[in-house]
Amino acid sequence: MPQVVISNQSNPYLNIAVENYLFSQPAGEEMTMYLWRNRRTVVIGQNQNPYAECDVEQLEADGGFLMRRSTGGGAVYHDLGNLNFSFIVPNGLYDTMRQLRVMQRAVACYGLKTEVSGRNDVLCDGRKFSGNAFARGIHNRLHHGTILIRTDVDELQRYLKPKPAKLQKHGVASVQSRIVNLSELVPGITAEELIPHMVEAFEQEYGSARSLDFGQLSKLEQVKALRDKFGSEEWKYSRWKEFRMQRSAHFDWGEVQVDFSVDQSAMVIADVQIASDSLFPDAIEEAKRCLKGASTLEPPMVAGCEHPEILSDIINLIYEKV
Repeated sequence: MPQVVISNQSNPYLNIAVENYLFSQPAGEEMTMYLWRNRRTVVIGQNQNPYAECDVEQLEADGGFLMRRSTGGGAVYHDLGNLNFSFIVPNGLYDTMRQLRVMQRAVACYGLKTEVSGRNDVLCDGRKFSGNAFARGIHNRLHHGTILIRTDVDELQRYLKPKPAKLQKHGVASVQSRIVNLSELVPGITAEELIPHMVEAFEQEYGSARSLDFGQLSKLEQVKALRDKFGSEEWKYSRWKEFRMQRSAHFDWGEVQVDFSVDQSAMVIADVQIASDSLFPDAIEEAKRCLKGASTLEPPMVAGCEHPEILSDIINLIYEKV
């Protein structure tokens, strides 16, 4: 039987801990929809540089949270006017468009027509109100996304640092011009009000669902350990406090920023950090493994790699062939 979990907390580290716990469980024959909201949080992709994506100092001074998720994609802003959804799906049932149809059907209850665009966006009247990211686990696949309902756009712009190249690519002048709150289109709509429509749409798509108690899940030792991990300095910042961006580029598969140090005596790359909004985080990890210890005189080979095109682009950037 399909399952629904609805969070009653707004702590981002607890909410993502429950999501990751559900994602890690052995696959059953049905799927789970998880609905949750965070208070004043900038969420960055697994491989992103927090200092390049948001004003970390201002965010934390205002009592906000920085959260690094375990999927790829770009930085987003969460507040209580934003509803997040997660689909934890056994491999045999996974269907991105079907999962998105749940959200689109819920929004359609308000007479809104939506369309899927680009790598991971959902639009209404040509403006983005939902972004999505994905991951493949041992047992399940994860598809999670956001729905902008009454998000404070002024605070979104206060904290996020969109790249000029990305804005130019989209032909717009600001973050605000390319996103839309559903409340602009449907005055009076709230996140609380949308939740039952999401549950109804989910059951229309997958059948009658049973509820899992969020409070019980949050008390599990595994969830507490995950909460501590996602809230740790090491996970949030990695080594970006020590690095400064040296090279960057934009490719069809996403943006990338690279910083590396060189052992001059051995003429090898001693260490490397790669930030990217790529939807293929495994490719970024593969690039790090390939480049660390590589000769500075001769680029490493990409033959046999799982994502040769992405790896080749990053290598060319480091070896100044872009």
